Amino acid sequence: MSEYLLRRLVYFVPLLFLVTVVTFSVALLLPGDPALAYIGEANMRDKVMYETMRKELGLDQPIPVQYAKWLGRVVRGDFGRSIRTREPALEGLLARFPVTLQLTAMAMVIALLLAVPVGILSAVRPNSNADKAGTVLAMSGVAIPDFWLGIMLIYVFSVWLKMLPPSGYVPLSQGLGPSLQAMVLPALSLGMALSAVVMRQLRSALIEVLQQEYVMVARAKGLRETVVVGRHALRNALIPVVTVIGLQTGRLFGGAVVVETIFALPGLGRLAADSIFFRDFPMLQGVVLILALAVLLANLFTDFLYAFIDPRIRYR
Repeated sequence: MSEYLLRRLVYFVPLLFLVTVVTFSVALLLPGDPALAYIGEANMRDKVMYETMRKELGLDQPIPVQYAKWLGRVVRGDFGRSIRTREPALEGLLARFPVTLQLTAMAMVIALLLAVPVGILSAVRPNSNADKAGTVLAMSGVAIPDFWLGIMLIYVFSVWLKMLPPSGYVPLSQGLGPSLQAMVLPALSLGMALSAVVMRQLRSALIEVLQQEYVMVARAKGLRETVVVGRHALRNALIPVVTVIGLQTGRLFGGAVVVETIFALPGLGRLAADSIFFRDFPMLQGVVLILALAVLLANLFTDFLYAFIDPRIRYR
C-alpha cells in the first residue's frame, strides 16, 4: 500500500510543475498589460511611471526569469498585491477559499444523496417506473444549465415559497443552521449535474455487476437481495463511479464561478470573475493556482480511494 501511495505522489510532481506553468501563463495570455493595470488609465501616458512599474514587476526580463522569480515568491506565500483592492492577494484568497470549499462540499454531498439511492433502485429494477423516473431526473440534471437552475430555484423557494434566502453568505461561525440555509440553493444548483452523471454511471455499472456469476451464486445461497447488492455488488460497481466523481471535481470548481456570481457568494469563483473583469492578474493567478491544486488533490485522493475499494489496484 505504501509503495502504491509513494508512486502516486511521484506522478503528482510533474503535474504540479505543469500547473504552475499554466498559472503563470495566465498573465501572458490574457489581453491587457499588467503594468498599465497597476498604474491606471489616468497615468497611461506617463512613460517614466510605466517603465518603472514594468521594472518593478520584472516584466523587462526574459519570460523564464519572470517564471522562476514568480514561482519563488509563490513558494514563500507571496502572490503579490491585488490591483483592484491593493490588499495582499494571499489574504484575499484565504478569506474566500472557505466559501468555495463549503459550496463544493455541500454540492458533492447533495449529489451523492440523490444519485446513490436512485442509481441503485434503477439498477435493481431496470425498465420499471422508478427506473424511468430516475432516467428523466438524470437527463434533466444534465440538460439544465447551472445558471438557469439557480434562477428557477431562487424564484420557487425564495420568491414564491419564501422558504430560503435568495442570495448571500452566512459564515459557519454565525451558526450552522443559517449557514446551511444560505448555501442549500447554490449547492443544489451546482450539484444537480454531478448527481445525474453519477446516477447513470452507478446504474450502468451495477447492472453489469449484478449479472456476474459470483452474484448469481450469492443469490443461489439464499442471501437477501439487500445483502447481495450492498455487500457483494455495490463495492465493485463503485470503482467507475469513483472515477467519474474524481473527474467531475474540476467541473464543480468551474461551475462555482457561475453559481457564486448568481447567488452573490464571496468565494473564489466570484473573485475569479471580478479579477478577469478588472484585469487583476495577481489575484486571478492565485485563484487559478488554488483551484488547480484542489483538483489535483481531489484526483490524488481518488487514486487512494481506488486502492481502498479494490486492493488489486495497489499491485498494478
